[in-house]
Amino acid sequence: MASNPLRVPFAKLKHAASLMVLAALMPCLARAADAEIAEIVVTGSSQTYHQHSIASAMKSATALIDTPQAVQVITRDQIEDQAMQGVSDAVRYMPGVGMAQGEGHRNAPIMRGVMSTANLFVDGMRDDVEYFRDLYNVDRVEALSGPNAMIFGLGGGGGVLNRVTRQADGAVGAELTITGGSWNQRRATADLKSAINPNLALRVTGLSETADSFRDGVKAERSGINPTLLARWDDHSSVRLSLEHFTYEMVTDRGIPSLSGRPIETAPSTFFGGPSLSPTDMTVNVGEVVFDHQRGSAHLHSTTRFGTYDKAYQNLYPGAVSANGSSVALSAYANATTRENLLHQTDLTWTLENGRTSHDLLAGIELGRQVTDNRRTTGYFSDLGPNITTLNVPVSRPTVAPALTFRPSSSDADNHGVAQSSAVYVQDQVRLNARWIAVLGLRHDQFQMRLRNNRNGSAIATEDRLWSPRAGLIYKPQPNLSLYASYSQSYLPRAGDQLASLTLANSALQPEAFRNQEIGIKWDLRPNLALTLATYRLDRTNVAITSPIDPTQLILVDGQSSSGLELGLNGTLRSGWTVAGGYAYQDGEITQTQSATAKAGARLAQLPKQSLSLWNRVEVTSHLALGLGLLHRSAQFTSTDNSVTLPGYSRVDAAIYWRINPHLKAQLNIENLFDVGYFASAHNNNNITPGSPRALKLTLSAAL
Repeated sequence: MASNPLRVPFAKLKHAASLMVLAALMPCLARAADAEIAEIVVTGSSQTYHQHSIASAMKSATALIDTPQAVQVITRDQIEDQAMQGVSDAVRYMPGVGMAQGEGHRNAPIMRGVMSTANLFVDGMRDDVEYFRDLYNVDRVEALSGPNAMIFGLGGGGGVLNRVTRQADGAVGAELTITGGSWNQRRATADLKSAINPNLALRVTGLSETADSFRDGVKAERSGINPTLLARWDDHSSVRLSLEHFTYEMVTDRGIPSLSGRPIETAPSTFFGGPSLSPTDMTVNVGEVVFDHQRGSAHLHSTTRFGTYDKAYQNLYPGAVSANGSSVALSAYANATTRENLLHQTDLTWTLENGRTSHDLLAGIELGRQVTDNRRTTGYFSDLGPNITTLNVPVSRPTVAPALTFRPSSSDADNHGVAQSSAVYVQDQVRLNARWIAVLGLRHDQFQMRLRNNRNGSAIATEDRLWSPRAGLIYKPQPNLSLYASYSQSYLPRAGDQLASLTLANSALQPEAFRNQEIGIKWDLRPNLALTLATYRLDRTNVAITSPIDPTQLILVDGQSSSGLELGLNGTLRSGWTVAGGYAYQDGEITQTQSATAKAGARLAQLPKQSLSLWNRVEVTSHLALGLGLLHRSAQFTSTDNSVTLPGYSRVDAAIYWRINPHLKAQLNIENLFDVGYFASAHNNNNITPGSPRALKLTLSAAL
């Protein structure tokens, strides 16, 4: 790698009407289905894509059918069956959840039309640093749609993505997985589990990977190790220790530019810019201590997490193409960020019974301190002159390695920031009777931010005190069927996703607000098969724009609105046939003009109206299984100016599984089986990522 010089109306009536019609038919359909399903005895594979309950949505293990919000879960079995390796792979089969390009150096999820790096969590704890997350130590990935401030705190306006890691649990065994794939991919993961004695358990997961890419000059190296230790000293109390060291080096790839409203016509492999001048280096070191104590129905869960994150990257990337399509402008910058996160949560849950009514109660606190240093410098093309920041190169030969000098420009950031937060929250899940459940919660956050500009010595301090309510009502006409309505909201302070957006101009403004209203149906067709349907409206308010009357002032407006419908199906359809997938219809727009490139009525960026996914695993014999998947995305705009369109596409994936013996299995995954050309994501009009051509992954897994 090259060295870096820096270290309240609901969703549209037609959706609601469709939902209510289906709700009315559900009991009848359920009786008919029960009559048919009773004849099926599920045998065969133990693979499951259905998750019955999770703890993250309510801070205690709660059945998804009793959770009043849309939740999608990618289980470990699905991760392995589809050879998923990063978070971007996991969201691919989550309709309504997308992933922006993130400038080629970070995960950038899009949920319900809101792109944010503040909506990433691990084991329910904030993980808001900008980097690419791997799945080597992950048991499942959860997408909880809609604002979730009551549970997760600030940010996450469109929802949150939560990784649940693999932990020591007393089980004994070992698994080694080796993968070889297209473009020289070589990847090995290990999962070692040991019970040292009845009260002490150890688990270690590890990763080593090197890979090239279908993109010219793009390559990556990753490694990680995550030991966890579980210690119990009686039947009521335990402590868990976890350490993770994860690092990677890769090329920052910002894709290709556009021409005449579409991605420029070029080979998918063409690199616009300089791969040798675009390195990214990331090191993550995280330690965690978790204490649990159970007495009767009361459970105390306390987590302290400390992490250091050291990231440096630079990139030589494309801008606009000339009007005649002959040349493209290249620019460069470098950025170095270090962060220390110290986060703590303590939750107390307990159950109170009162005749036919019961209360599942939650009371909790959260404390956080995040220290961030970030420094950006601009790339100057020193062979052209001392102050030249743009290089025009032929579109026919856009991969270059010019002489570059990096130094601060007048607008480059050089900041030291300290964010401190504290929160208290309470929640009650009230079981009114066998059919009705109400969820009521309230959270109060105090957020303080101090930012120092190292270039001029100026300092800014701000403080926000915020209330975040949550309310839900669930009706269960029968135990395996629920209908719900919910309301939730979240806030994002002016410090922004990465705690670096605070300025003198915006420091006095109220935080952005996100408000979600949702109705839905959850139907457990059988214990291992779930059908879900949700419709929602999400409004984003308090967006800061320049005043049309006084350009020196900022004002707040209602910024955007999105609505849609999400349908999901996960589990065992019949003996030997496991499915995971769904459909999403999304409609979102800018509701008030914010700038010359974000005008009222414009469609939200990277929000396909329709997205569909369906993955099937079918057992052919006791040793042989086949997988087949379909992905579809309709056309979408790269940015809110709506001037560049990413065409819609459909892609087919496939897999073959062979169980050689009880301890050894092999699988071949084929992504983009028919080698369809498409565009996967974007950052803006001129940073567009081509989709991968046909790719193969051959995996061998040995388990003891």
